[in-house]
Formats: sequence, structure tokens, C-alpha cells
Amino acid sequence: MIRPIKTKKDYQKALARVEALWGSPVGTTKGDELDVLLTLVEAYEQKHYPMPPSDPVEAILFQMERMNLERKDLEKYIGTKSRVSEVLAGKRPLSLKQIASLHHGLKIPYESLIKQTPDITGSP
Repeated sequence: MIRPIKTKKDYQKALARVEALWGSPVGTTKGDELDVLLTLVEAYEQKHYPMPPSDPVEAILFQMERMNLERKDLEKYIGTKSRVSEVLAGKRPLSLKQIASLHHGLKIPYESLIKQTPDITGSP
């Protein structure tokens, strides 16, 4: 019986069951159970083990590789060839306009394009 994952023990049980069901054919009872369990495990992991946003340059490079883009393809989102070079080298931060352009044009999440800076005031 499938149950919500509320505790770490529930999570461990769900992972064990996922492992047992792994490779079950789609459209079968076991395949459907695997699909539902994966959804529950993913929701639990997002809540309890969130991934920090990636570095903006890493996010851009990842999307470039995924979309088979070259540096020159970024010029319409970032600006001149030298501006693209500065951003990718980490010498210049992205402007809000560039962040919006990359998000809309290349579908890179905002969270990945906004670099988190440490709080110098010591506040949480």
C-alpha cells in the first residue's frame, strides 16, 4: 500500500521499494506503483534536501551544452562578444536585464542566474 512520506523512516522504506520496483514496465501495476513512489520521493527530497541554486556561469554553460550553443549565440541575451566573455569568465555579474533575457530566451531558472551572496551583517 502506498502511503505519504512523512518521516525519514518512511523515506527509507520508499527508497527500498523503488529499488525493488526499478525497471518495472510502464503501464503495469508495478510500473504505476514505481511512478507514484518516485513522485512522493521527489516531493520529500525537495522539502527536506533542497538543492542550492547553481552558480550563474555553471547554469549558462550547462544550458549551452544542452542546447548545443556557442558563445556567439549568447550575444543576443548578454550583449557584445567581450561582455559574454567577461560574464563567462566570472569577471562581470549579470544585470537584471541579462538575467531576464537568459531566463526567457534559454529557459534558465531565475534561481540559477541570481548569485547568492553571503550576508555580511551576520543576519540569517
